[in-house]
Amino acid sequence: MEQGKTYLLRIVSAVMDEELFFGIAKHKMTLVGKDGIYTKQFKTDYIMITPGQSMDILITANQSPGMYIMATRSYSSAFGAGFDNTTATAILKYSTITSPNPPNPFFPHLPPYDRTEAATDFTKRLRSLTTVDVSLEVDTRLFFTLSVNLMDCSNEDKPCAGPFGKRFAASINNVSFVTPSVSLLEAYHNKIGGVFTTDFPGNPPRKFNYTGENLPEKLLPTSFGTKVMVLEYNASVELILQGTNVLASDNHPVHLHGYSFYVVGWGFGNFDPKTDPKRYNLVDPPEETTVGVPKNGWVAIRFKANNPGLFLKPNSVYMFSWGFQFSQ
Repeated sequence: MEQGKTYLLRIVSAVMDEELFFGIAKHKMTLVGKDGIYTKQFKTDYIMITPGQSMDILITANQSPGMYIMATRSYSSAFGAGFDNTTATAILKYSTITSPNPPNPFFPHLPPYDRTEAATDFTKRLRSLTTVDVSLEVDTRLFFTLSVNLMDCSNEDKPCAGPFGKRFAASINNVSFVTPSVSLLEAYHNKIGGVFTTDFPGNPPRKFNYTGENLPEKLLPTSFGTKVMVLEYNASVELILQGTNVLASDNHPVHLHGYSFYVVGWGFGNFDPKTDPKRYNLVDPPEETTVGVPKNGWVAIRFKANNPGLFLKPNSVYMFSWGFQFSQ
């Protein structure tokens, strides 16, 4: 880098599962955009980025000529779940270094891998650049629970390596997606019957203490199907994404294909429809295409259903392979 110049870094999280902390030694970063959309600018020592998200940051070469390490490490809130806790690094070097033996590079101070407070401190600062036209009246309200479940093994004589000798599955409203042999759009366009049904539940089929401890084992199984939900064109939709503690709780990255949406609220614990909407940000909520649902928490998003198609999936490769998908 050249001394005194400001650089734009476009950062994309291409990891499969965990969210990441990222920082640059001795350099403040200014966040200016997220998911290709401008945000209110703010300075930060680190960012927290979810799988599938992108962020635009500015850095100014305003330090003494030298070498400075850029580093990233996982943020994992799941208890007892294994993950790669290594730290990836790269070197940012000033072009004015002339010494044949430059000093050792400086290392950034990143939050510990399990520091939820650091993740939320960053997330709560996200705002749209200006006042936005978020829908104040809602036509369709949806409530989706996101769970890790168990399913029987295909070979009954040979138990799987998961808990209770079963396999992992994942569900939205206790439905685990089954990939059809014919694409959903093709089946819809050509009126091919038997490929999907239109009875995807808009609310959990069973209500329980979603984030409670020691949930009963009867919640572990999931149903399977190729189900879609039909939304009216141009409907104003509010979708609550509720994490659960079924089997194991974790952050869930969720992406809405074909849309951007406004994150009007988020929090920990069970969503309360009476009190939590009072805390919504309906003035300048961040506009995103991918959002991380916090462990044992919830996110409220709003969008206009004005782009017909099949959308919404998790960005975790594991969750997708276990059947975590929703079709509109």
